[in-house]
Amino acid sequence: MFNKMIVSFVAVLLGFMSLGFIQANTNDYLPVPKSSDSHVAYIDRIVQENGNYYIDANYIEWYEGEEANKVFLEREPDSGLDAAPDGYYIVNDDAQIRRLEISPNAKVYMQIYNRTGNVEEATTEWNEQISIEKFVSLFADDAEMNMKDYPYHLQVEGDKIVKITQQYIP
Repeated sequence: MFNKMIVSFVAVLLGFMSLGFIQANTNDYLPVPKSSDSHVAYIDRIVQENGNYYIDANYIEWYEGEEANKVFLEREPDSGLDAAPDGYYIVNDDAQIRRLEISPNAKVYMQIYNRTGNVEEATTEWNEQISIEKFVSLFADDAEMNMKDYPYHLQVEGDKIVKITQQYIP
């Protein structure tokens, strides 16, 4: 019993340390701050119309740490687990797809993607800034590492996305 508690504690602790937003050039974990102009979403697709890029986004609720544990235990009481697996929990109660324009000056930050053409060489590079065109090309590629599998923090100002940050999933 005591060994199970230690293993569970270590697993949860490692999950907390591996999540989320790492500031460039540091190894310190910082969750992406929640704000009224930021939405976490899965990106269904990216389209180009009239010279502008648009994201079809499915907003989700992203929880981590103690907040994830609380929501997980409320929503999954019969799971047999004492905490959210890997320290995060996603709720997707609204399947509505929203089309949002990407500002031509938007900043894009990635954590992990296939940089070399060999998915086995993919490494995590915290908050690597890439161009919008590179981001679009990653979604056009149906390779082994599908960018649709990751949530993204979309910062919206006015009616345009001005910042996209990929959420790392351990």
